[in-house]
Amino acid sequence: MDAIFGIPPQVLFGQLLLGLINGSFYAILSLGLAVIFGMLNVVNMAHGAFYMVGAFAAWLLLAYLGIGYWPALVLAPVIVALLGLVMERFLLRPIYKSDPLYGLLLTFGLALVLEGVFRQFFGVSGQPYPIPEALKGGRNLGFMFLPDYRAWVIAAALFICVGTWFAIERTKLGAYLRAATENPRLVQAFGINVPVLISLTCAFGVGLAGFAGVLAAPLYQVSPLMGSNLIIVVFAVVVIGGMGSIMGAIVSGLSLGLLEGLTKVFYPPAASIVVFVAMAVVLLVKPAGLFGRDHQAASGTHGVITARPLRLSEWKRALLIVAALLVAAAAPFVLYPIFLMKVLCFALFACAFNLLIGYAGLLSFGHAAFFGGAAYVTAHAASVWGLGPLMSIAMGAAFACVLGFCFGALAIRRQGIYFAMITLALSQMVYFLAIQMPFTHGEDGIQGVPRGKLLGVIDLNDQLAMYYFVLLVFVLGFLLIWRTVNSPFGEVLKAIRENESRAISLGYRVEYYKLLAFVLSATLAGVAGATKSLVFQLASLTDVAWQMSGEVVLMTLLGGLGTLLGPVVGAALVVTLESYLAGTDLPVTVVLGAMFIVCVLLFRRGLIGELLACLPSR
Repeated sequence: MDAIFGIPPQVLFGQLLLGLINGSFYAILSLGLAVIFGMLNVVNMAHGAFYMVGAFAAWLLLAYLGIGYWPALVLAPVIVALLGLVMERFLLRPIYKSDPLYGLLLTFGLALVLEGVFRQFFGVSGQPYPIPEALKGGRNLGFMFLPDYRAWVIAAALFICVGTWFAIERTKLGAYLRAATENPRLVQAFGINVPVLISLTCAFGVGLAGFAGVLAAPLYQVSPLMGSNLIIVVFAVVVIGGMGSIMGAIVSGLSLGLLEGLTKVFYPPAASIVVFVAMAVVLLVKPAGLFGRDHQAASGTHGVITARPLRLSEWKRALLIVAALLVAAAAPFVLYPIFLMKVLCFALFACAFNLLIGYAGLLSFGHAAFFGGAAYVTAHAASVWGLGPLMSIAMGAAFACVLGFCFGALAIRRQGIYFAMITLALSQMVYFLAIQMPFTHGEDGIQGVPRGKLLGVIDLNDQLAMYYFVLLVFVLGFLLIWRTVNSPFGEVLKAIRENESRAISLGYRVEYYKLLAFVLSATLAGVAGATKSLVFQLASLTDVAWQMSGEVVLMTLLGGLGTLLGPVVGAALVVTLESYLAGTDLPVTVVLGAMFIVCVLLFRRGLIGELLACLPSR
């Protein structure tokens, strides 16, 4: 057969086959997310972890009980579904009446716990799982060789997707599910046990992730990390298809898998980001997604719990500021300066993030893009261009500002959990670019970043000089946030957070205010990341990974949303905890995930928020 567009047919159809296989996994996983969201109004951030658990369940059944592939194809999803029942009953049910953002945060913590537990027991290296005997071999189709197992994966995925769509859209049970989503009290009045229906729906959606994990086990090595990056792509698929749309999940998953395959043929470097580019294009044309309903684009929630402000007299506020500055000035003589500088960098990062969620009501899961992106730009400016520390940080902040404007212009077209998912997907695109761009040096990162001399005079290689410079950067950033929050602009942000519809009715250009808050938050996050790259003389993939976004969410949630000091306290606690756990055998991700869950379930105001709630109001 002749070449097609200059590409040998074996190569073209081989990549299309791989794309269709990836699309099959995207479709099944996004289908499970759509089912859970449609019934529970929860974005299950642990879906990738359940996919991993399904693969490990099949591997453990074979390794320890001798149970092969075909029984495991039933048993493993059932095991995962039972875990889903436990999650729904004990974790999700207590927060059903809360803002849906808390469901996203709680399942993110659960994902960290599951991944951390499996990493603790099995390490990060993959475990092989054999292809079943009946599906070994393949068929020569003339233009390509088709392995039997890959054909089975595609067929099984199509059967599950079509079967699920038919059950939900064309059966009596599906009618009950849809009705319970719209009006659960009315369905309950007809004798249908809605809580049981919700539990079973959650179990089924999670079981789909387990089923996909079993299908993936013979194709990819079974690893604790196998679901962490895949789930970000799946979120982008869900946004493109339309949140909660069954047909959108199926069609978008398969189509985007094929698009990835074609991109690998014609322009391989773009294969890892093409899904996110497609998402950006779709959002510009149809914010609700290809199959989403128009009212979804306008839906949003602003029920995140924030603490009441602390009212202090002028002299008390001045006394508190002076005491804090004195403690900060004396701290490097008592504690390790590098540790203190890390706390200050992350405290500024958390304060910048809190400006967005605590005062504008917007949860971004993509702030690592600004933090890590600015770190890379600053490190490159200092190392290659030879710029001084101030100009290097300014370059990083400018990059974060421009990137924040681009992200914000797309993301603010949606609200609530949709906004969070879009920022997460866009941030992951930056992560993949950081892997591929030559100046970032891949997994090695930019090392040996020179600190330089401040104003050409003060040598920042001196630890004390560097500490006081970082302290100055933090204080200036904190004062800017304080002034913003207590300005008329900040009051409008709070009004938007509390009741966006009323703010619109009063004539405020809500999109303008939200975009400006997003850009300011991104810029300050960039300043924090840029400063950190000079402190540690390193910019790496860790700074731009999506787990960094989760970490700053935890810092803010732990300290207290909507409080000025809460993110500072939260950052100090998390950095201290990580430093302590680094010298022990306790898995850091498990502890951080457990903290997420506890914060969401027990004290959503955070430490400072709960303290302020206990103080008498005036």
